[in-house]
Amino acid sequence: MLVAAAVCPCPPLLVPEVAAGAAPELDGARTACADALSVLAAARPDRLVVVGPAPESGCGPHPQGTRGSFRGFGVDVDVRLGGAGPRPLAPAQELPLSLAVAAWLLERLNWADAPVEGLGVPELLAPEQCAETGAALAAQDARVALLIMGDASACRTLKAPGYLDERAAGFDAAVARALDTADLAALRALDVGLAHELQAWGRAPWQILAGAAESADLVGALLYDDAPYGVGYLVAAWS
Repeated sequence: MLVAAAVCPCPPLLVPEVAAGAAPELDGARTACADALSVLAAARPDRLVVVGPAPESGCGPHPQGTRGSFRGFGVDVDVRLGGAGPRPLAPAQELPLSLAVAAWLLERLNWADAPVEGLGVPELLAPEQCAETGAALAAQDARVALLIMGDASACRTLKAPGYLDERAAGFDAAVARALDTADLAALRALDVGLAHELQAWGRAPWQILAGAAESADLVGALLYDDAPYGVGYLVAAWS
């Protein structure tokens, strides 16, 4: 059963070494992510599952101990999924970027509160498959927590990665309201095509959360809502 969830964005810029001189610009997001993770720890889960968008090569399960890296951004930063907890042998396949950011967040807080596993999901995963995936994750243990990684739209300004799209602000605002109020119906109703056009890679993970929380009766709280680089970053905690 799902007992808690945290929703965090997954830009590699959250890692200060990647952001370099711009690192202070995301201090607020880092603090909010830490606060959301503290809600997960307080729930005393038996299992933590990290869910994030991934390319085809990174989709599927990633066991505790799987390695990730930010060397592609020119920095000597490596991570392992599971924070400071047990680190069993893991396959050679690296974590997709969204799960590598999650692993960095967990290591930063010395996570050791429960075993951790990861799940990379394709961007265009159908809503009904998201719901089924979420329900299956919640049924894995008596007390399951989810760390949901994913960005909102990348089209909030002229300099955004996806350029300016007038629909982006409204889309992000709707997601923010749904996360703040734990509105499962609103998350389930997110349009796959629109999310794809707005480059909102968090859509599938958010809908997996909705599937997992179907019978959990959790209360939501939005902890961060900003678009510092024209990309919507949202942080929320459900408990």
